[in-house]
Amino acid sequence: MKLSAIAFDTGGTVLDWHSGVVRALNRIVTPHEPALDVHAFANDWRRRTMATIVGQSRPSFNMDDAHRSTLDDTLAAFGLASLGDDERHALWRTWHELDAWPDFPAAMARLRRALPVVSFTMLPTALVVDVSRRNGLAWDAIISCEMIGVYKPHREAYETAARWLALPPDEVLMVACHNFDLNAAHAAGLHTAFVRRPDEWGPAGPPDPHPNMAYDFIEDGFDALAARVLGSLDA
Repeated sequence: MKLSAIAFDTGGTVLDWHSGVVRALNRIVTPHEPALDVHAFANDWRRRTMATIVGQSRPSFNMDDAHRSTLDDTLAAFGLASLGDDERHALWRTWHELDAWPDFPAAMARLRRALPVVSFTMLPTALVVDVSRRNGLAWDAIISCEMIGVYKPHREAYETAARWLALPPDEVLMVACHNFDLNAAHAAGLHTAFVRRPDEWGPAGPPDPHPNMAYDFIEDGFDALAARVLGSLDA
């Protein structure tokens, strides 16, 4: 296997979105609604957003816009339609203030010493810039589906990312914790790595916690992934 770059899904694979959203809900909403199930709210908001953005082609909106519109829908569904504009903006802004999973930054730095490491994501560029600066993540490049105009899991998104890196698809390793992303990457000719993120959706657990095909790497964490990938380069 020849690898010349590593592309990371970012929204759930690198960023702990559930914990960040839950903290914001506890700060902003539960003082007004103590009985709110913050975990259910966070997951419902995420599902609505993903349903809005996944598979889009040349949309007139990006994922920031989807987060904002689906927030209104989620608030209404949970009986919180009276929440004010300032509070809504603060909740929306939470997505730009997320923390990375604790095991990611050091593993990323190890991998970058050997190969270019890229954020390949459905998140908007501005959001990735903000969370990367917050977490000290020095990507070699950010490739947002917003730039391409076509969103995962369209084959064009993966092929375009590889082309922008001036690489054939089979020299790019796609890393994600989501089967739909990796299955599409595999179909487009990329190598694939599944990293488990069992806490991505909070106590409920992720909807697809286990790999559903034979990816090139399957690991429980980023430290193990870095060791395996770097070991494969030396082989």
